[in-house]
Amino acid sequence: MSVAYNHAGPWTVDAVLALPEDTTQRVELVGGQLMMSPAPGLAHRRASHRLHDLLEAAAEEAGADVEVFEGINVVVPDGLLIPDLAVVDAAAAEEATVALSAHDVLVVIEIASPSTRITDRPLKPSLYEAAAIEHYWRIELAPAPRLLPARLENGAYVDQAPLLAGVVSRIEEPFPLAFDPASLVRGQEAVRMPGDQ
Repeated sequence: MSVAYNHAGPWTVDAVLALPEDTTQRVELVGGQLMMSPAPGLAHRRASHRLHDLLEAAAEEAGADVEVFEGINVVVPDGLLIPDLAVVDAAAAEEATVALSAHDVLVVIEIASPSTRITDRPLKPSLYEAAAIEHYWRIELAPAPRLLPARLENGAYVDQAPLLAGVVSRIEEPFPLAFDPASLVRGQEAVRMPGDQ
């Protein structure tokens, strides 16, 4: 069941963070207005979980002092966003309670779905750019899984080479990661190539 929120005037980050937890939807804040989306579906959750595990293993292997989180609150200049996955500075995560500042986030990852198609493509990248988050990755699950990475250069995201299903590809930043995007969907094993650094 969805909850209707009574509120006068523009919303603030503090007001949104004070809302009761609602597992049926995500509540984000952009320009003083709430932006709500339904809780992710099973394919979306599977891809998120599998990529989370791959990122954690790669970060540990590289000795990167980071943590990988699913669905955390990230404070950006224009409000509050909840990326599907975020790679964050471990020391900042240790001190955080309910939200992290964007300057402590190295990578944000959005998994496109029908209910978030508009926000994941034009809106969120511009908000993450304004927050100076260095890496923005978008996962597309249909028609075939692919990872579309972008890196911040001169204040704007520049698309990098996509990782396509059926091929083990490698990303070097913020730490080396090699995997086949097909492994994010049902029926495929979610593993990296052994020995990849």
